[in-house]
Amino acid sequence: MGGISPDDNARVTLSAFFLMTTPITRYVRYSAKGKTCYGILDGETIRELAGNFLHEIVPTGTTLPLGEARLLPPCEPSKVLAIGRNYKSHLGDRTPLLYPGVFIKLPSCIIATGEAIVIPEGASDVHHEAELVIVIGKTASRVSKEDAPNYIFGITAGNDVSERFWQKNDVQWFRAKASDTFGPLGPAIVQGLNYDDLLVQCRINGEVRQSQRTCDLLFPVDTIVSYVSQYVTLFPGDIIYTGTPGQTRAMQPGDNVEVEIEGVGTLQNTVRLGRNG
Repeated sequence: MGGISPDDNARVTLSAFFLMTTPITRYVRYSAKGKTCYGILDGETIRELAGNFLHEIVPTGTTLPLGEARLLPPCEPSKVLAIGRNYKSHLGDRTPLLYPGVFIKLPSCIIATGEAIVIPEGASDVHHEAELVIVIGKTASRVSKEDAPNYIFGITAGNDVSERFWQKNDVQWFRAKASDTFGPLGPAIVQGLNYDDLLVQCRINGEVRQSQRTCDLLFPVDTIVSYVSQYVTLFPGDIIYTGTPGQTRAMQPGDNVEVEIEGVGTLQNTVRLGRNG
């Protein structure tokens, strides 16, 4: 297979080989002329689809300049899951986990590129967390790691916004991780990339704050999907944030936050205080 041989210690797998030889396609969900649409993004042009690309891909023949559309979160998940402590650089002196550390965010926290991250009243330490996000393509229950790629529709960029004081002191992380606007997602869902080796970056006002490749994930993408599916049935459009690298810092009102995944694009959001903040 083109010189790729099995190696238990390598992250280059047979599935990764096929991903690297697959054409790259970018899917978007957007608002235009008063309606919500789905499409394929080709450069600066959107090719409209007849319906949700997660169910079928039927071009209508209609095109639209990207500048005339407002990008929405690229999918509407029934579940938003996330993995903690999945890069050694983020662990610090903490012991690595024996299995993926899954926690739950809420669909109501999801926002699109271009929308504002809102710091809620009482929040004092709200951090960015740049992450690769998995988008599920078909119902997955108790799938094997080897079969997991068949259940992944594509990947996108995400920011697992986190209030550290609440995260440390609350019994559950619902407000620390799932407050409104704490789940930026997008701009597109991309197929055909080797998700096992992509650069993840976060920039605040142009300054690089996080930068690491997904080959350093302690639990790689296929392992995550398989593990989660042993306990929770995943449906098309469900998403999994895969973990953040390095150390994070608090965001401030007025900050411009960019999360870029190599080959996917840049998720951009500003930060502002809530109405009572």
